[in-house]
Amino acid sequence: MNSFVNTNAKKLAIYLPSLRGGGAERVMVTLANGFAARGFAVDLVLASKEGPYLKDVADNVRVVDLHARRVLTSLPGLVRYLRRERPSVMLSALNHANVIAVLARSLSAVRTRLVVSERNHFSASGYHGKRWIVRQMRRFMAWAYPHADGVVVVSKGVGDDLVQCIGLNESAISVVYNPIDVDVVAQRSREDVSHPWLQPGELPVVVAIGRLTPQKDFPTLLRAFARLRQTQCARLLILGEGELRPQLEMLVAELGLQDHAGLPGFADNPFAYLSRSALFVLSSAWEGLPNVLIQAMACGTPVVSTACPSGPEEILEHGRWGRLVPVGDEVALAEAMAAALQQEAHPDVAARAAEFGVDRAVDGYLRVMLPGIGSETSRQ
Repeated sequence: MNSFVNTNAKKLAIYLPSLRGGGAERVMVTLANGFAARGFAVDLVLASKEGPYLKDVADNVRVVDLHARRVLTSLPGLVRYLRRERPSVMLSALNHANVIAVLARSLSAVRTRLVVSERNHFSASGYHGKRWIVRQMRRFMAWAYPHADGVVVVSKGVGDDLVQCIGLNESAISVVYNPIDVDVVAQRSREDVSHPWLQPGELPVVVAIGRLTPQKDFPTLLRAFARLRQTQCARLLILGEGELRPQLEMLVAELGLQDHAGLPGFADNPFAYLSRSALFVLSSAWEGLPNVLIQAMACGTPVVSTACPSGPEEILEHGRWGRLVPVGDEVALAEAMAAALQQEAHPDVAARAAEFGVDRAVDGYLRVMLPGIGSETSRQ
């Protein structure tokens, strides 16, 4: 039974740059749909109305397009939206959008409650960015986040990092794990998939999913898979798009994996791939809370992950549900993949994934977003 059900038609807004493919965008759509299902009026406010997840927005969620080319230039439109619509609460996601949300609320002079959500481990991600940009963003976050009415983080590791990184008071932080619609994942995992490697009788397939960016560290995965191929016949599919595609394609050729590793691009239904794969691998250098790891588990797929900051160790409970390896260690990753592929019995990862259900996450966000309603309805 849902803990929080709206009884007085409060309007909730969610502010995002866009719905271009990414874990944060998928999560925010899931939350918007979940809030609307509880009877709240929900606006999904986008700097730019674009992205593959637009089709997943429920009919009873209103999409508001600010017609801005960048998050920064969406500030005037967001100020106008807040003055015109005056939502009871606004939730924002992604650190640069969070800063704009704080500015917009201040400039609009409305009484809208503002909750910002931090989805990534900022310190770890900062090692891989341009130093001056990282320094500036740290300053902006240190100024903006204390002005929000609440800060939601997707894992305890992300929260600890905010305390250390920008000096945020621990009492301002709430941990709410990302929502996974386990029923939808299970349903879509049974849909057909046309890729020839995933047909019956083919070699076991290892699947990885994510943007082709430094964060996901697919070069280490490819090198580890090349090592795996020395002792075991298998194939690798990396689903996703990004700026590192040319480099990754060159590495595939250098390692002689042209017939064994593929980069088929963004998959509209990755769950159908996951349910037919022998293993899912997360090779990331850093994360916040990797949704795709939970989604793979919801498909019943065995998993191997780096113990990156942060999230995988919390999800896998320090190795109870899948093997964990150090970041960037191709030897350890190859050995973990080989052991997982050879293992006959695996933990019931789908049962663990069910603990990250939508209702639990929606409840957690509403406790922070509407604490008065939350305390009242939780007693009903």
